[in-house]
Amino acid sequence: MKRILLVCSAGMSTSLLVTKMQAAAKDQGVECTINAVGEAELTKHENEIDVLLLGPQVRFLLNKMKTKFDPKGIPVAVINTVDYGTMNGAKVLKQALDLMK
Repeated sequence: MKRILLVCSAGMSTSLLVTKMQAAAKDQGVECTINAVGEAELTKHENEIDVLLLGPQVRFLLNKMKTKFDPKGIPVAVINTVDYGTMNGAKVLKQALDLMK
């Protein structure tokens, strides 16, 4: 089971995107858990993830997160701004799955 975590400022703006990603995963037959948290909550979940996606509004955290998670083999990336803005769950899911390959 793949474990995907999205991080944004407070964890709220990504909740709709998580719902759309879960629907896309179900449609595609992909078994995964997808959650969203605020930056402050990340430490509570860092040992429960296979990929970390950052919301565009926290892209400034990218280098810090890569430094922390790359050595653990956990890929980190910023969600495409257009995909985030349009809440394109299928594309963001694909991004996460591609990062885990």
